[in-house]
Amino acid sequence: MASALDSRLNAYRDDLADARLRDRVSASCFVVGEDRQVTAGAAALRRKPDDGAPQDTQLLFGERVRVFEVAGDWAWVQNDRDGYVGYCRVDRLGPVGAPVTHRVAALRTYLYPDASLKVPPLDLLSVEAAVAVSSIEGRWARLDGAAGFVHADHLRAVGENAADPAAVAELFLETPYLWGGKTSVGLDCSGLVQLALHCCGIDCPRDTDMQELALGHALAGGVDAARRGDLVFWPGHVGIMLDATRILHANATDMATRIWDLSVLDTHIERQEGSRLTHIKRVREVF
Repeated sequence: MASALDSRLNAYRDDLADARLRDRVSASCFVVGEDRQVTAGAAALRRKPDDGAPQDTQLLFGERVRVFEVAGDWAWVQNDRDGYVGYCRVDRLGPVGAPVTHRVAALRTYLYPDASLKVPPLDLLSVEAAVAVSSIEGRWARLDGAAGFVHADHLRAVGENAADPAAVAELFLETPYLWGGKTSVGLDCSGLVQLALHCCGIDCPRDTDMQELALGHALAGGVDAARRGDLVFWPGHVGIMLDATRILHANATDMATRIWDLSVLDTHIERQEGSRLTHIKRVREVF
């Protein structure tokens, strides 16, 4: 049975596949999978079960995944939130806990074993990490189970979203470029856009080509119609407009998240890669 399904978003191999794909792909074995939750601040999702394999994206603390296979130190999983498939280390996963009540709203925050800023932290959580708060104790939020404590002011309740994706993206200014990264420690162009939209309650796929296909509507006026919050696409690259002329993008030229003039960036990409701007897309009419 031939298949044209995107393997980034559908869990299938010749030997094993998601049972939900039984009528769509060929595989020796189909499995239902088992739900798990990310217990590390961030976990690499790799193309192969090898620490030397490319990191395609990252899983954030509290995100839920479906595990289709565990082999040695590695699990083959699919992220519930954006559907991305890959391999992560088993020790980054744990049982599913209580339902998510809050997400990290600060660019980053520490997870502590006790409600004290003087004890050594357990981990660093990034914006959009998902937590289940069991109680608020003064300035601290106690997380479900034995997870620990987070400063309550660094959280927002589920459903309380930021209003402006461009403002969220600006928080990442000068963040180092990291292929497959999705935190303020390092991220790539599509990771920046995904985080900015997720913080505003907008569903967003992970990779640039997926975003270009799925998000918003193309502007008939092209560059002259661009405004704050619009997404600008080239083959393999995306940025978010800060106003009619300036674009913010995580890029490998600067190895950082920087602001460029849109016309300069368009000329640079054409000169360096022979590519031209393909779409300017508006995700929302008003921010």
